Amino acid sequence: MALSAMYAASTGMKALDTKLNVVANNLANINTVGFKRSRVNFEDLMYQVRREPGVRNTNDEPNPHGILVGLGTQVSGTQLDFSTGNLDTTDRPLDVAIEGEGFFQVRTVYNGQELTAYTRAGNFVRNANGDLVLANSEGSRLEPPINIPMDTPEGSIVIGRDGQVSVRQQGNNQLVQVGQIELARFVNPEGLLSIGKNLFIETDASGQPITGNPLQDGLGGLQRAMLEGSNVDPVRELVELIFTQRGFELNSQSIQSADESLRIVTNLRR
Repeated sequence: MALSAMYAASTGMKALDTKLNVVANNLANINTVGFKRSRVNFEDLMYQVRREPGVRNTNDEPNPHGILVGLGTQVSGTQLDFSTGNLDTTDRPLDVAIEGEGFFQVRTVYNGQELTAYTRAGNFVRNANGDLVLANSEGSRLEPPINIPMDTPEGSIVIGRDGQVSVRQQGNNQLVQVGQIELARFVNPEGLLSIGKNLFIETDASGQPITGNPLQDGLGGLQRAMLEGSNVDPVRELVELIFTQRGFELNSQSIQSADESLRIVTNLRR
């Protein structure tokens, strides 16, 4: 029994160590634009049957199956939380937030393959060629591409709630459309795979993207000069952190107690 208790407690420590890492990652990204927190899901491990003679059921009948002994827990997976973060005003014309459902589409390279990734971060800049790109470490280009000449002042760029990107011509206030921002949504966004850099890619669980212009087909609208902040609640994460640390300590104490019991039993048998 002591060995089973030690094994169960060790699986608890391993699972809670994973949760500690996830909570720490959530807190580390509290200021990351468009970041979506993760949570850890647990599941119990298969029970082991200890066959011992003379064991009876509650109705005092013999129990041929013996005693069921739990073998601990394990992490079944991590789950993304796509609840919307707070929208913060930045006054930058190229900062865009999605109010409602949807993701921006950008091009990225993952495992040596170029593909379309999805993000809630809308902190866009212009690269050397004037293309709108995400302000991440690799400058992921917006898809479909939108080009705004570098000699166009940022104050002359207008992004509409419907995703139309226009620029004011010099000398007058007439707007000329230069592109259209398209969004994508998923039947099951929690099935998306996070690949870092604020990017997600589709999986079989998420289903294929449903694309369209903002404010159409269930997609949200755009808010110019605003960014969606992280959806991490620091108070909630700190409570989770304390609770997880306490659970880790209790499992550690369980191992120490089981080890002491095993030592006593071993000494008695000598």
